[in-house]
Amino acid sequence: MKVGVVTFPGSLDDHDAARAIRKSGSEAVSLWHGEADLHQVDAVILPGGFSYGDYLRCGAISRFAPVMTSIVQRAHEGMPVLGICNGFQILCESHLLPGVLTRNQGLHFLCTDQRLTIENTSTPWTNDFSAGQEITIPLKNGEGSFQCDDATLAQLEDEGRVVARYVGENPNGSRNKIAGIANARGNVVGLMPHPEHAIDPFTGPSADGLAFFTSLLHSMVSK
Repeated sequence: MKVGVVTFPGSLDDHDAARAIRKSGSEAVSLWHGEADLHQVDAVILPGGFSYGDYLRCGAISRFAPVMTSIVQRAHEGMPVLGICNGFQILCESHLLPGVLTRNQGLHFLCTDQRLTIENTSTPWTNDFSAGQEITIPLKNGEGSFQCDDATLAQLEDEGRVVARYVGENPNGSRNKIAGIANARGNVVGLMPHPEHAIDPFTGPSADGLAFFTSLLHSMVSK
């Protein structure tokens, strides 16, 4: 299976995402922000970083990149898309996911190993987890506080679209300790912490993040 990883100006976790894809057994394909061609990939990851220096708003400029036109179209057709950290911000700015990511509570940049619970295991990115499973993966962001209006929050909760939630103290002030959400169809997932940095216990706090990438492979193979 071919999984595209988009590089924007300022992306810095694209190589880590590609490594995680390869370790899971899929083929990583580099995609350039200025090209609309997705090179026949089966899924796409928008990696972490600081696209366009986070000018204007995080992800607000990247949403207009030629590659995003193709990704938005394919996402509406059901292609799996995962946005990690800055990628989550881009998904919200592109209106593939609701809400917005704002400055952290306390206005400090966070970098820590974060405990999460996985709450939705029906997405292509989470089916290798069990419901309620607790994992530990890195969290590093300055604008990672998920915010939305009350109606949107109620819809996300009622429809089971909260994919992951922070355990313990709310690290960045996200509503309901939300760390990740999915769209209504379930193929598009945004996640603020970084699973690509936790695929091997020798290089991360755990190997808990690898299941996000093996989930994709297993979901596609089972079709």
